Amino acid sequence: MHAIFKNILAFIVGIIVGGAVNMGIIMVGSSIIPPPAGVDLMDVEALKANMHLFEPQHFIIPFLAHAIGTLLGALLTATIAATYQTKLALGIGLFFLAGGIANLIMLPAPIWFAIVDIVGAYLPMGWLGSRIASSWIG
Repeated sequence: MHAIFKNILAFIVGIIVGGAVNMGIIMVGSSIIPPPAGVDLMDVEALKANMHLFEPQHFIIPFLAHAIGTLLGALLTATIAATYQTKLALGIGLFFLAGGIANLIMLPAPIWFAIVDIVGAYLPMGWLGSRIASSWIG
């Protein structure tokens, strides 16, 4: 397979897998740390209206979903890619960073969460995914 096509495939697979992992953690996470009573996590309007009810523990699962989804997407991308593994893994981090920023614009999260999420969940995990992959593939 030509390197360009393999890199494009790697990037697409990283986005799909990272997004699926993110959503899976969010879905399962509500059984670990239930949302405030009466809040539907799948309804953006309900989230906006009830964000004031969320306590710090309610932000653990979203952060982990963002970080782990990005990490696994970047790791997979860097593992599959033929060339530019680090750049492509960081591209996954940038892709999910854009999604995280869009999410923060849509939902009024506390500023402390916005900072922790933006600074810690995306580009560092993209970089870490590339480092782990490079240790696997040599």
